[in-house]
This record gives sequence, structure tokens and C-alpha cells, in this order.
Amino acid sequence: MSVITARTLSAVGVTALLAGFAVVGPPAAASASETRGAAAPVRSQAAVPATDPSTAPAIARSEPGWAVAATAADTARGKAGVARVRGAGRIDYVYSPDDTIRFGVDAEAVPFTRPLPGAQLPGLPTDARGTVRISHHVQATGRTGWSVADVDCLVTGGGTATLTATVRESNVVDTGTRFGVSVQQGRHGQPDRLGFSWGVVNVAADTTGGPKASPVGSCMAPAPFAPVTEGGFTVRHTELPPLPAGSARPAEPHARHHR
Repeated sequence: MSVITARTLSAVGVTALLAGFAVVGPPAAASASETRGAAAPVRSQAAVPATDPSTAPAIARSEPGWAVAATAADTARGKAGVARVRGAGRIDYVYSPDDTIRFGVDAEAVPFTRPLPGAQLPGLPTDARGTVRISHHVQATGRTGWSVADVDCLVTGGGTATLTATVRESNVVDTGTRFGVSVQQGRHGQPDRLGFSWGVVNVAADTTGGPKASPVGSCMAPAPFAPVTEGGFTVRHTELPPLPAGSARPAEPHARHHR
């Protein structure tokens, strides 16, 4: 583990995340029509055992070709223009160059389905559902951390998406912990990329001036800073949906700053 990871991040209390805030196992794979030109070839690799296999969720331990044929429901959603991110892959994280870190994402937009107390809208246009799976095998210790999380927000822009999810099961972090992930689908031979909201970002100062991890808001994630070296992701972009009939218009951007 690097000096940055071991010293700075341990003080923030996120070393455990670096050690395994990852999901093991593939989400539903992209269909042939969704296949993107990943820079790295998709190939199978030996499975990586969890620290305690009896505690890990029952998920297939195969590496990058985690693709799944599209169902009729997938096709219908595609015609309806629903934003979606699907795929799985291994990333190259500069501060853990010897570790094996995998992400699996299967998320889709379900606008205005999560009502907020006191809000005039029946939810947010970025409401989403799905699953994020992560696994982080630490070469130096031989241990593997994993997490499975439920998606609650998704927003896309071109070939890029940010999403957030709340941990449902994990052997490294508390359930209910929310994190953010960003995905960029590679274009013109460039690799896909992925970012995550722990490790080197999302740090603030506590009351003593020391570092602490900050809460993650809906759809908040850093730029996709890590290249995907095996596997890949598909981002299906759609514009934000119109407000439901009879809904109040949201506040203007920066409106509170102009009072």
C-alpha cells in the first residue's frame, strides 16, 4: 500500500475501503447491439477467492467477460430511452498497482420513483435502481474485500455516467454506506475508465482540523480516473425526463446565490 494510502487515508478511515470496497461477480452482460470497442480483449481468468468464502454472497467469480444477453425487457427499455450503465471489468488503480480490483455495474434510470419527505416532486429525475459489485484482492496480504450495493441515482452525459449506491452486504464496510462511481465508455480505441468516491477524493477536515471522509450525495462521483484494463462498460445516455404533470418547477440553478 502506498504512503498516500497507508498514512493519509488511514487517518481518514477509508483504508478499509481501499482494501476491498469492491463487488465480485458479473452483472447482466451487454447484448451484441450494445457491445463497445473496448481497448483490452475480454478473457477469462482464474477466480479470486474471498477472504472467507462462506461470508461472501453467492456470485460467480469470473473476471471480465461478464456479459449477458439482453432480454426482451432490456430491449423495451432501450426503445423507451432509459439511461443505463452495464458491464464489468478490472481497473488499474495507481496507488494499488499490484492488487486486483474489479467492478460490476448494472444500473438503469427509474425517474420519479423515490419520493422525498416534504418535496413537491414524486422523487428525482435521476432516481435509479440496480446493483454495483466490487472486489479488491490485496496482493500483499492475500485478502479480498467485497461489497454489494443497491443503486439509487444515475445520470448520464454522452458516454459518461455517474451513479451512487448504498451498501447492502460487505466484509469491509458498514451496510448503509453510500458511495459514488463514475463510468466513461471508451471511444475511438481508447479504454473505458472508472472513478470511485473513496481513496483519494471526498475528504474534508473534522473539528480538530484532521482529515475525515465526507458523506456522498446522490449521483456524486469523481471523474473516471482509473483505466479499465480488462472487460468493459456500456453507457446508454438519455436526456433528463420532463417533470410529471402538475409538478412544481425546481429552483433555478444558483437561485439562492442571487437573493
